[in-house]
Amino acid sequence: MKVLYVSKALVVAAYRDKLRELAAHVDVAALVPERWGEQTPEPDPDAASAPPILTRPALLHGHNHFHVYRGAGAVLDAVRPDLVHIDEEPYSIVTLQFAELCRARGIPSLFFAWQNLAKRLPPPFGALRARVFRLVAGGIAGTAAAARVLRDAGYRGPLAVIPQFGVNPVRFAPDARARADVRARLGIGEGAFLVGFGGRLVPEKGVHLLLEALASLAGDAHLLVMGDGPERPRLEAQAAQGGIAERVHFVGAVPSVAMPRWLAALDVLALPSLRKKGWAEQFGRILVEAMACGVPVVGSATGEVPEVVGEGGVVVPEADAAALAAALRGFATMSPDALAEARLRARAWVCSRYTQERVARETVEFYRQLMNEQSGGAASRRRVAVG
Repeated sequence: MKVLYVSKALVVAAYRDKLRELAAHVDVAALVPERWGEQTPEPDPDAASAPPILTRPALLHGHNHFHVYRGAGAVLDAVRPDLVHIDEEPYSIVTLQFAELCRARGIPSLFFAWQNLAKRLPPPFGALRARVFRLVAGGIAGTAAAARVLRDAGYRGPLAVIPQFGVNPVRFAPDARARADVRARLGIGEGAFLVGFGGRLVPEKGVHLLLEALASLAGDAHLLVMGDGPERPRLEAQAAQGGIAERVHFVGAVPSVAMPRWLAALDVLALPSLRKKGWAEQFGRILVEAMACGVPVVGSATGEVPEVVGEGGVVVPEADAAALAAALRGFATMSPDALAEARLRARAWVCSRYTQERVARETVEFYRQLMNEQSGGAASRRRVAVG
């Protein structure tokens, strides 16, 4: 089976580990924008082992649900896939673009959905999604909540529940040397308690609550903030006003291939996300990356966070800085043996549920299901025509 995997997410090098896992089962190539906003595809240190990556210009690149590819039809004609995996929401224009092109060529296609809250889509996106539902052979939902949203929106076709990407437990793993190196770079000792956050600095990520919680912890507690965004100046001001600026380390956006080293330096990672109108945390990928590095996590009780945290950490009430501080303090005061056990439990949880290998294997099983159904449907149509 030859698969074309269309995904803007693959500008991130670490996500291409999924392609390597898919390639163990099917012949796969990927189509990626040659630019996404200000970002070009990250260099892949393991490029020699990666399946083919095709890049093409994307109109309106950087705009999640509006972009389309130039020359998409020519790519399909050159690759001649048996199946096209459109790694985009069903209401995205690029999903309709490929679904239409695939239908015209008799190629089955499928979409991916994270949207976990039911909401009315503004015109023309509701009609666009309905058209995609009629064109595709199947869909993948990242979570059970996303699957319910699809069914409630009227999708009746084949549907699987599989995360978009897992984690590579070899790339993301405990690393004592990296732990020491990063701490030395930050100027903090091995015995200091280091909390981490990774993600875009926007209000809904709740980093202001994390700063408030840190201010109530002992003076040897530090916070590492990996990411950037419009909230950074306000957060830096909050840290200064709270007298904790020297304990908060803003390092900006971290390349995906460097993220394992930074995560390995942490004692715990926190994701205190907040539900906003029309949005709730859809997965929290940084959680599984941290747990794979043997770092227990603290997450807020919103969106998909509790399910992802599972046995790998602690869930606290949303928007509760005191509860967040108490959970962090619990890890900070653990005995070395208890903390070591928490680290092992976090990694075991991820390795049992969220690896790239498992995600790829379940995805390929769904591919085969769709292809079998397509073959059966074609055979049935031929029998009807003969009859």
